[in-house]
Amino acid sequence: MKLKLLLRRLTVSAPRMAVRSTLPWPLRWIAIALVAGFCAALALWAFELGKELAGLDHDIKAELQEARTAVQDLKVQLEQITLERDKSREVANTAETLVTAEKVARARLAEINQQLTEDVQRLRDDLGFFEQLVTVPAKAASTLSIRGLQARVDDKGVLQWQAMIVQAAKNPVAFEGALELVFSGVRNGQVWSQVDSQSPRRLSFKQYARINGKFAIPTGVKIKTVLARLREGQKVIATETANL
Repeated sequence: MKLKLLLRRLTVSAPRMAVRSTLPWPLRWIAIALVAGFCAALALWAFELGKELAGLDHDIKAELQEARTAVQDLKVQLEQITLERDKSREVANTAETLVTAEKVARARLAEINQQLTEDVQRLRDDLGFFEQLVTVPAKAASTLSIRGLQARVDDKGVLQWQAMIVQAAKNPVAFEGALELVFSGVRNGQVWSQVDSQSPRRLSFKQYARINGKFAIPTGVKIKTVLARLREGQKVIATETANL
């Protein structure tokens, strides 16, 4: 009898029975998540409230403001340093430009000085020629002649020579001729001579003509004299000799 009563309580026919609907598991997880989020938000609010009550949040804000101020000051200093750097670069570029201009000016002055030195030397040579013309005897001034033949050996062992051909007559006819040079000396104890490789040098002038040149001295040769012959066609009309 007792067993039957117990079975009735456990079955549908029991006097007390509760009917509950089953909640789907996704809704259960969503509900749990909502509850957990609410609890976490509540805990965070309590933590922030605790920091504010304890003064920690105020210190952090103050430090953050100080950090922001320091960053702003560093930005200002960086801008000033950048401006100073740009000014220094401009000054350096200006100085470099001035140095370059000075170098160019010095080089130009050196060229001008060299040119002036050469001009002075040429004028001195011309003056020497014209002085010789002035000192020529009167009887020689009426004929076509070679004057001022000069020759010297420079430091490089090259013979340099120059001469002036003069036709001193008043309103002279243009002269057409040639100048021939002969170099004479000693080589290995024997007499040596050689005609200039560029001879005869063609001449065409009325009053005077200045002519010069160079001669490479062969090895072992010591030149003693330079002979200049002025030719008109095949005829020699004037000669001049320069001794070294």
